[in-house]
Amino acid sequence: MKTNLLICFLSFAILAFGKEEREIIKHIDDINASAIQYYNENNLVKSYEGFVKARTLSDSIQDHYGYAVASFNLGNIYSLVENYQTAEESYLLAIQSLNELNDNVLMAEVYHHLAKIYKDKKEYDTAIPYFEKALGFALQENNFVQADKAKINGLVFNIRLNLCELYIDRNSLNLALMGLLNVKDYLEVESLDPSSQAYFNYVNGLYNARKELFNQAQSNFNKAISLLDDNNEDHLGLLSNVYMQQSIAQAKSGNSTQAYLSLLDHNKIKEKFLSRKEQQQDAITKARLQIEEYKNNASLANMERLQQLEITNKVKKINVIIMIATVMLLIFLIIIYIGYVSKRKLTQTLKIKNTELEAAKNEALKSSELKTKFISNVTHELRTPLYGVVGITSLLLDNSNLNNRDRKYLKSLKYSGDYLLNLINDILQVGKMESNKVELQNVSVDLKSMLEDISNSFDYRLVETNNKIKVFVDEHVPERIMCDNVRLSQILINLIGNSIKFTSNGVINLRVSLTSLDDEKVGLRFEIEDNGIGIPKDKFDAIFETFSQLKDSNVNYQGTGLGLSITKNLITLFNSKIDLKSKEGVGTTFSFEVDFDIDKSKAIEEKEALDNKIEKPKEKYEILVAEDNKINQVVTKNLLEKQGYGCTIVKNGKEAFEAVSRKKYDLVLMDINMPIMNGNEATEAIREFNKTIPIIALTAADLEEIKQMYASIGYNDVVIKPFDNYEFFQVISTHIQNSRRGNLKLIKAS
Repeated sequence: MKTNLLICFLSFAILAFGKEEREIIKHIDDINASAIQYYNENNLVKSYEGFVKARTLSDSIQDHYGYAVASFNLGNIYSLVENYQTAEESYLLAIQSLNELNDNVLMAEVYHHLAKIYKDKKEYDTAIPYFEKALGFALQENNFVQADKAKINGLVFNIRLNLCELYIDRNSLNLALMGLLNVKDYLEVESLDPSSQAYFNYVNGLYNARKELFNQAQSNFNKAISLLDDNNEDHLGLLSNVYMQQSIAQAKSGNSTQAYLSLLDHNKIKEKFLSRKEQQQDAITKARLQIEEYKNNASLANMERLQQLEITNKVKKINVIIMIATVMLLIFLIIIYIGYVSKRKLTQTLKIKNTELEAAKNEALKSSELKTKFISNVTHELRTPLYGVVGITSLLLDNSNLNNRDRKYLKSLKYSGDYLLNLINDILQVGKMESNKVELQNVSVDLKSMLEDISNSFDYRLVETNNKIKVFVDEHVPERIMCDNVRLSQILINLIGNSIKFTSNGVINLRVSLTSLDDEKVGLRFEIEDNGIGIPKDKFDAIFETFSQLKDSNVNYQGTGLGLSITKNLITLFNSKIDLKSKEGVGTTFSFEVDFDIDKSKAIEEKEALDNKIEKPKEKYEILVAEDNKINQVVTKNLLEKQGYGCTIVKNGKEAFEAVSRKKYDLVLMDINMPIMNGNEATEAIREFNKTIPIIALTAADLEEIKQMYASIGYNDVVIKPFDNYEFFQVISTHIQNSRRGNLKLIKAS
């Protein structure tokens, strides 16, 4: 009995719920029908209000059809007021709901309207697929009832003609012809309104005009004109286009008089059309404002309704008088509390932000230090194999038995090694400048000799590019000046190298002229001039930026884009600035001016004259080389033995320590990074029992870092790999002689 009662109750509940849902669906259909009526009467606000309400109700009971109809018509309203983005969103919502149904008629209409939006925006690649989808749904006639036939026939007709028009515009004339034939067959069976027939003749005329069948096109345009009424506002847009295309066809066929008359008719109709469009635009603007006002009012009304409901619920729970007094008190306390909390929160937020900024600053500094350390480590690892490449190449070049071809190849290899070394130095230089670690040294320099060495260093590049370097030094320039010869050389090498890179079969002039002179100081102007490709004026600032290069689609200019950036910064260290003059196709001139102290020391001049060339030692000095790299062992040993020194090789610091303990050596060349015991540890151990033997650090690390980090370890000097042979043997000879005289000097921290 209880089971039967339960079943009866459930059945009654289901029937009651089903009846209620059907009533809501009927109500939704009535709202949509009324809204459509308002739309046809141009009462867009009432129509919009109805469709919004219908869509909300449909969504609440999952009525896909009612939701699709409301969304489709909302899309039409948005499209009419030219809010195309929202219109597209509404059409897509309608399609999403129709995917749950089997209404091909409505689906075809939605895709048709969506396609027309993209056609009006001239986005034909998107419009055509939508038109094709609309046609696909419209042609599924088995699903149509007889009452829909006329509506569907007109829809199919318009979709096909729209597609034909787009195909003609994209010059897909075969597809356009197939569409026109289908439409023509359809016209012979069905009778359509004059506007549709005129549209067919217009599109047919476009096709014939594109095929240069101007007589047929003219006939089509005349038929279209005869079917259209210039007093009918709905015909004006099409009629204007017909006259314009007719004028173009007549002009192309040589009938200029008729073309002119047709153009006059076009202008006349277009004026009417634009006047009507302007009136419509006013109405559209007004409707858009009314819809926005409705939306705002609806939003405010909804908010007021919610607030009222909240107040009502509160009134039901407590007494009105007590509630008002309590609420007033609470509001007062809340305001005070919010002010207090806000102030406290703001203070706490500021503390957190300050902490975060401090942490970010520390992180940035840490990141910068890591980057600098990384660059230093990488350059060290690159310099080590380069020492072997450049050293073995130099040894092979000294072989007089080489033929010309092999010598040329070896020179190319040495040039490549030197180029890589310069690149490494440039990268390291950038890292130093970013961390403000570059300081100028002040040593005595024979300027003319330095310029000659710089010029000679470009011999291979000059042969390769068929260029020449000419050096001009004012005869009044002092022979010796005090400056940082390494930085000054780097500036000049970078500028000359840049000129050679962008010059072929030309001349690079290096000029040094006086700007001022007294007993203590001399002002010099350096100019590097070439007759290369030149630099565009709009690139003057850009070329001094890091990693910036001139681009030429016909030439691949080798380089990193670091040279000029480094040069500019180095010149700034000399309290000067670089000046650039250039003209495309004529050439480029870089110049800068620097003041130097004059070196008048006679002793230095005499010493330099004596040390001008590498001489073999009179005695056979024994040198211990601590080096773990096999190739570097071969290079260093060959260089020393060729110069007349005796050489013993050990492969780590422990063996070096043991060798010095067992035997007397005149000098030790100590690599720093070695296994078992590194060079620093070995040097410290040797200094425990031998204070007089010269120990030279032979390393690929950066010179300034070595001097700062290892000044107190016990090295007498540092030679950076790859090294200049002259400098290498001068360091060895000097320290051996100092040791013999008891004049041993260790490196001191700067």
